[in-house]
Amino acid sequence: MHFDYKTENTCSQMISMDIEGNVVRNIQFMGGCNGNLKAIRTLVDGWTVDEIESKLSGITCGRRPTSCGDQLAKAVRAAANAWEAAQAKG
Repeated sequence: MHFDYKTENTCSQMISMDIEGNVVRNIQFMGGCNGNLKAIRTLVDGWTVDEIESKLSGITCGRRPTSCGDQLAKAVRAAANAWEAAQAKG
């Protein structure tokens, strides 16, 4: 299932991904620090939602209360919830 997440308080504006069960693939950031975000998406491709959350949740960027990594953790949880809801509907 494809999922788009609108970020908050970061230079990136949106995160898109594919999710199947608890596994996340094909992460794309729109906006943000191109090189750093390419590295993040490459490193976590194929990880589970829980793995991404445990590594990236709570990371801040400068004086901001969040970061692109923290927003990715929030995005994958939202995607997992949406996937589960879609499966429940049949």
